[in-house]
Amino acid sequence: MNKKIVNIKELKKILAIKKKQNKIIAFTNGCFDLLHYGHIKYLNRAKELADILIVGINTDASVKKIKGKKRPITSLKQRMEIIAGLEAVDYVISFSETTPYNLIKIIKPDILIKGGDWKRKDIVGKDIVEAYGGKVITIPYIKGISTTNIIKRVVQRFS
Repeated sequence: MNKKIVNIKELKKILAIKKKQNKIIAFTNGCFDLLHYGHIKYLNRAKELADILIVGINTDASVKKIKGKKRPITSLKQRMEIIAGLEAVDYVISFSETTPYNLIKIIKPDILIKGGDWKRKDIVGKDIVEAYGGKVITIPYIKGISTTNIIKRVVQRFS
């Protein structure tokens, strides 16, 4: 198993050590159903902001709730392995809720990162992170690059 893929118990132990070493911990999350250019640019930029980048990934059931019954296309196990395989990513953890609110409460990242398609006021966990002096940062969204758009193009071209 990939050592970057962790459960909450393992992550708590790792973070206790990293925080004692004064490492800057960043957290972001997403479905990451079909990895694409926008994801890579986003995760690389997120890593530039911190020493440790943790990526939370929605379980299959929570992706269905968010994106609809035809998603995800790629299983949680595969999505986690793909994201863990990226150099920019230090740890990957899944969460079953539709938002990572409870995970953010546990992790207490120094920086919470979301894509620029999110309005700051709507970023889940913003209240938690800002309450203890952490930062909430958005990374510019690359217009037109999304899993949904890729799926639409594939369907148009191959149907």
